[in-house]
Amino acid sequence: MLRPDFGRIDPKRRATIDPKRKQFATATVKPVDYPHRLNFYETPPTAEVTLEQFEQWAIDRLRVLAELEACSYRNKTPAETASHMRDLLGKYLHLDSNTSGSSLLHAQRQKDHYSHFILRLAFSGTEDLRRRFARSETALFRLRFQDEDARQRQDFVRGLNLDWDVVGEDEKREFAAELVNSTPGIRRIEDESWFKLDWERVPELVESRRVFLRQGKAYVPIREQTSMVVAEFTARLERGLELTSRALPRLDEDDRLTPILNHLSKNFSTPPSFIADTDSPLEDGAAMTAASIDKLSSHFPLCMRNLQTTLRRNAHLKHYARLQYTLFLKGIGLSLEECLIFWRTSFSKITDETFNKEYRYNVRHAYGDVGGDMNRRGRGYSPFSCQKILTERPPGAGEAHGCPYRHFSVDNLVSLLQVSGVTDRDLLRSVRDDVAAKRYHIACNRVFDASHASQIKKVKDEGTWSAADLDTIVHPNTYFKRSYLLSHLTGGGGGGGDDNVGAEDRMVE
Repeated sequence: MLRPDFGRIDPKRRATIDPKRKQFATATVKPVDYPHRLNFYETPPTAEVTLEQFEQWAIDRLRVLAELEACSYRNKTPAETASHMRDLLGKYLHLDSNTSGSSLLHAQRQKDHYSHFILRLAFSGTEDLRRRFARSETALFRLRFQDEDARQRQDFVRGLNLDWDVVGEDEKREFAAELVNSTPGIRRIEDESWFKLDWERVPELVESRRVFLRQGKAYVPIREQTSMVVAEFTARLERGLELTSRALPRLDEDDRLTPILNHLSKNFSTPPSFIADTDSPLEDGAAMTAASIDKLSSHFPLCMRNLQTTLRRNAHLKHYARLQYTLFLKGIGLSLEECLIFWRTSFSKITDETFNKEYRYNVRHAYGDVGGDMNRRGRGYSPFSCQKILTERPPGAGEAHGCPYRHFSVDNLVSLLQVSGVTDRDLLRSVRDDVAAKRYHIACNRVFDASHASQIKKVKDEGTWSAADLDTIVHPNTYFKRSYLLSHLTGGGGGGGDDNVGAEDRMVE
């Protein structure tokens, strides 16, 4: 006989739900303590944050994760990655140690805690996003774990209560030869201690043959604690992401949060970019004129160089190509008057009357010279970022806008690169691989690094540019500025990256 389930609602009878028990229950806010700089992110946050904090904290963390992923794709060594990420972590996700005595410890760790869970919500929707998020978060945790003070690191590991079995003295003597042979640098069994755990939890140690395996157990030396802790972090994070993905369809999200989360998940292809509206991004104060665009185009990214070439060949560009190119020229410092001169001389097959009637207003509108009050107060549109060019308004037949790495066929892309002066076979092969894997911004950065290899080496050797000045390019205007500055080195300070970023800057549309 089946037992009746009295807790189940009978569909034939009206449900009587105690309002005090569920839907009107007061949310419980549990204060979260952060005793360590490291975090396994097992306790979801419950306190309130503003929408501005919600979005900004997530964007800052996304910048860091995207840069870590870029370092991986660009084959940087662990030492190079750590050096490259030091300034970026200090800028976007700085965490002071317990011994620093900083009054900002709780605020810094709260931002780290909340930003992780915000991105966990954003990137749990698909298997690909979950895998990439877990890989990037693992890289960030490894970087922080290795940088942590030894004493603080041991206190953190001790607080995890990991179920690792210590290998006893009798078992060490029984497998002494195997343990010594599988542990590089060990000559005597007394010189090391071992833990025993399931081999699936330390796959990288098994892959590199740095552990002794027996009956499904891996005998891991204490010196490999980093790999063990990182593997445990990854396993728990993957389980958490799986649970989050199952809960997403049932979540009754605030309508204000859903657009933010969707925007963040799209931005994992390239991180969001900010750029200031300055009179000129060139530090030497060079005058930007319509006549100088052809010469400066050697510093343009491939998308803008393609627009310039098409414009010179056809004496015309369609609407979205004109908008993309106009905003780029505005971003590099070309004034409205010079931009109007540039477009008028470029459209050489039409009359002044036709230009003034059909094209002049659009250029003025992009600069904020005409239009509604909001457009004029905001000084028009912001230059398009790589993310916007990649994801919005793909080009149709006869259109030249967009990103060549994304919207060109591989053969046409290679031909365009060769015309632009990129002829190295290994580089072209790497670009093909990046495009096939949909790493479009990595392919663009790879071409930039190869084209400016000697200048980049010089600023690195001299220490005149920091790692932040050479981080992954995610905006066409940053590409131009960095290329221009590298080609006009005077031995001064840095400024090759997003040094024109300000706290009040508006996000690129």
